[in-house]
Amino acid sequence: MQNVIKAMVGLAALAFLLAVAGSLNLFSLMGLPPETLSRACTNLALLGIGFSLVFKES
Repeated sequence: MQNVIKAMVGLAALAFLLAVAGSLNLFSLMGLPPETLSRACTNLALLGIGFSLVFKES
């Protein structure tokens, strides 16, 4: 489960970087506004935090 949590945090970081690059008008990712990627970043980070709390290893 720890690998899933690390993957979620990694994807959250990637979505955040894409949102920053999109807001600076560096590129357009399939016509999605940067707010969509920012929301995805927040949701993935919160899911990772929640999973890490629920499936905490002793």
